[in-house]
Amino acid sequence: MFKKSLGWAPFVTCILLCAVPVYAQRNTSSEPSLHIDIPTKLDKANVVVDVGHAVYLGDTLFALGDINLLADDVREWKAKGQIVMVFHGDAAYVILNDETYNSNRHVAIGNPYKKILNGLMEKGVQLELCGATAKGNHWGNADLLPGVKVNTNAMVRVTQLEQEGYTLIYE
Repeated sequence: MFKKSLGWAPFVTCILLCAVPVYAQRNTSSEPSLHIDIPTKLDKANVVVDVGHAVYLGDTLFALGDINLLADDVREWKAKGQIVMVFHGDAAYVILNDETYNSNRHVAIGNPYKKILNGLMEKGVQLELCGATAKGNHWGNADLLPGVKVNTNAMVRVTQLEQEGYTLIYE
């Protein structure tokens, strides 16, 4: 009986010795290799971001991730210029203070985007709210996150910045 169970030992040992290196190789690899074919760097970055629709990646407004990446790149490159985000329509509520956010979204969690937005402002991104959207929602300046500016209306502001040479990114 002992001889039968001993017969399996070399087989099991062989399987383990073969499988462990394959398993270890698969799980120790880092990110896949990526070659950038078209490296880009900006010396000047005057950008206006039209944020009029709430498009999400998970629970986060997609535009916030995009612009955070752009702001990091611009800072790293020491590029001249400014990034302006113009919020209007159904995306505008993200720039509200906690109390107004709760009231408008019928929640009690406060504005979950304020940390990201404050971080963008710290990186030099200017956040603006469409005045027409604010009027339509009965919001005043006191309803906004500190540092958010109000323009006359989003379409006029985006047009103005484009005429001044800003590049439009539509989110």
